[in-house]
Amino acid sequence: METLRKIALAIDTVFESVALTGLASMILIVIMQVMTRKLFNFVFFWSEEITLLLLVWFAFMGMAIGFREGLHMGVDSFTEFLPAKVNLVLDKIIGLSIFAFGVYMIYYGWDFTVMMHESTLAATKLPNSILYVVMPVTGVMTCAYAALQVAGFNTKRHRGSEVEMGNAFGGGE
Repeated sequence: METLRKIALAIDTVFESVALTGLASMILIVIMQVMTRKLFNFVFFWSEEITLLLLVWFAFMGMAIGFREGLHMGVDSFTEFLPAKVNLVLDKIIGLSIFAFGVYMIYYGWDFTVMMHESTLAATKLPNSILYVVMPVTGVMTCAYAALQVAGFNTKRHRGSEVEMGNAFGGGE
């Protein structure tokens, strides 16, 4: 069981590292693009296309990480008045809904990726499917996180970074 846990954490770490590397790369490319345009009246032909690719990949991977961390939208102001057993059932329904969304992304994301493989991106000539293959990858990770959460495992890896709304907007504690 410990070996399986280590493998899962390694996959999760790679997934998160790819997302963060994509974000950092996108920021650097945009900075370079703005500087070369303003200073030299020149833009690398591939910069806009790669920026879009990285943005799409980061957005989808960030969505799965958001599910892992429990950052999806919730209505705690309503559910805090419900009994603990009802909240537990609601948590399971939410987890199963997230799992179903992941299955949807795997199925239709792969279908769309295959469909778009014949066309190419204009500047880089990469297959257009590279833009969409992140959908089934994100679906697999979303399903894994949802399954673990429904089974009762805590998938959160980053603790202590939450900010209370009152504190974020100058309110009291």
